[in-house]
Amino acid sequence: MKVVATYNIKGGVGKTSTAVNIAYFAARDGLRTLLWDLDPQGSATYLFRVRPEVKGGGNALVSGKRTLDDGIRGTDFRQLDLMPADFSYRNLDLDLDSTKRPTDRIRRLIAPLKKDYDLVVLDCPPSVSLVSENVVHACDVLLVPLIPAMLSVRTYDQLIDFVDTMPGRKPQVVGFLSMVDRRKKAHRELAERLPNDHASVVPEAIPNRVVIEQMADERAPVPAFAPASSATAAYEALWARVQSCLTDGG
Repeated sequence: MKVVATYNIKGGVGKTSTAVNIAYFAARDGLRTLLWDLDPQGSATYLFRVRPEVKGGGNALVSGKRTLDDGIRGTDFRQLDLMPADFSYRNLDLDLDSTKRPTDRIRRLIAPLKKDYDLVVLDCPPSVSLVSENVVHACDVLLVPLIPAMLSVRTYDQLIDFVDTMPGRKPQVVGFLSMVDRRKKAHRELAERLPNDHASVVPEAIPNRVVIEQMADERAPVPAFAPASSATAAYEALWARVQSCLTDGG
């Protein structure tokens, strides 16, 4: 079983749309896939038409009173399940802090699922916290969307430093540009330059398309309602890159 997390210190950069579409393609390709919505806002949960509620909340999971199996729900898509968000996740840092080995709890919660799933996708809240430390320890690939702006690149450098200074196992960090408008010269130039300047940034980029915003109206991944769109092609290319990283990582 492999684990991929979509994460950035900043919000509003395309983490959830990436997690949802990557999970969709993984399931389409035959992988038994679980998406865990760790963000208390519950956007991924909403998109999959699941109620954002976990019995006992995050505390019950972290304390061991309940397992992930107790909360997992099916989706409308074959091979794709969802562990929903819960508003109590806003206190997940405090819940984790009260446990032994608080930076390793999410990895231990996921571990028993290896008999049921080939891939777990974590949709993470924007923060630098115990939750994010848990995510880094739990995942094999940390997938980081970047908007095409220099401040976003600076934040990415800070994230790389954050991961590098953490003890223990480390994931492969994969950055990619999101919300790219190639009509803008600055966007085009950054899309060409950034993969050359940063070895961990891949050339696959997600365009700024209305169809991605329409996910909230359709409550579905882009390929499910707009299979011929350029956004679908971009997410599929990104998924192929992620697959390659997972394979190369063993």
